[in-house]
Amino acid sequence: MPAVTGKLAAASLALALIAATTSTASAQKKYDTGATDTEIKIGNIMPYSGPASAYGIIGRTEAAYFKKINDEGGINGRKINFISYDDGYSPPKTVEQARKLVESDEVLFIFNSLGTPPNSAIHKYMNSKKVPQLFVATGATKWNDAKDFPWTMGWQPNYQSETQIYAKWLLKNKPDAKIAVLFQNDDYGKDYLKGLKDGLGTKAASMIVMEESYETSEPTIDNHIVKLKSTGADVFMNITTPKFAAQAIKKNAEIGWKPLHFLNNVSASVGSVLKPAGFENAQEIISADYLKDVSDPEWNNDPGMKDFLAFMTKYFPEGDKLDHGTIVGYGVAQTLVQVLKQCGDDLTRANIMKQAASLKDYRTEVLLPGIQINTSATDFAPISQLRLERFKGEKWELFGDVISADVGG
Repeated sequence: MPAVTGKLAAASLALALIAATTSTASAQKKYDTGATDTEIKIGNIMPYSGPASAYGIIGRTEAAYFKKINDEGGINGRKINFISYDDGYSPPKTVEQARKLVESDEVLFIFNSLGTPPNSAIHKYMNSKKVPQLFVATGATKWNDAKDFPWTMGWQPNYQSETQIYAKWLLKNKPDAKIAVLFQNDDYGKDYLKGLKDGLGTKAASMIVMEESYETSEPTIDNHIVKLKSTGADVFMNITTPKFAAQAIKKNAEIGWKPLHFLNNVSASVGSVLKPAGFENAQEIISADYLKDVSDPEWNNDPGMKDFLAFMTKYFPEGDKLDHGTIVGYGVAQTLVQVLKQCGDDLTRANIMKQAASLKDYRTEVLLPGIQINTSATDFAPISQLRLERFKGEKWELFGDVISADVGG
């Protein structure tokens, strides 16, 4: 009997050891390069210099927000190490910085790198390396292509959707419009232009009287504005980045051209565009938005806006609260934190993308009411809703309903 008892005890012990080993394995933390028990290393590329330097405030806001997260204990006990480099909005420099982040700094992923041409330059590289190019700061439609580019995802509403909304409004409210278009001569500008033409459909050829492009290397676009005015157009579609948007608004006033003015969302910042251009010159401009506007008293008692303003006061006091870039940086950083929380202890690159593609009715509280973030394995366009707005006094005034505007990649 003692021998039998001994064998049973040994068998029980073996089973217990196997169970313990299995349990440990199932609870084991999973990491790819850039993640440890204590750190999540995140890369970022911004135009802190150059023609699109107004957007640099987005990166600075994100750095401040991640400091806030770290001060509160990090994410699942891990601190964020946010490494942000300047590319001057120059695609060759973007390639150089992306390689440095991935191959030298060994980040887990690149987050919210800015600009259509810069992100286009690293699109294939990031996907070949299987490193997430997550929540890129550009609304180009091509980022919503889960099938061919499974490691790249956008965040903001896409450009084609936005100009399709303007086109639909014009067809309904000003069907005989003569439209003059100014656009940046790159993928960013052309994407917006395509949306406008698609939205106007068969009427595009008769309604668009001129398409005028400019290069980001040009110091001023004044001559383009004069040329567009000479067409006699009564609608101006302004597809520009902040520096040139402010120039266009100023020049319109200077030469007395007063068309119905549509300004793309990425340049609708009160702080970095409309204020420098002169509020008196920006009256009645129409744009579209998905985020709350700090200058709008409607949000004075809004809990989400109060949280944002408290964050700015404590962590980024030198930042311009009226600059749209601060709200963008705050909102996209909050979305990333949600994704990382969902990842738990599986901080592999594959799981980062899986969780980013599993957002259901998520809201950062700086989104306009009625707008939610939804993604799936086949839908890499997190935000696909907008509301039209008109500039009056020193702020934007929303009008109309939330419009769904999903255009696939």
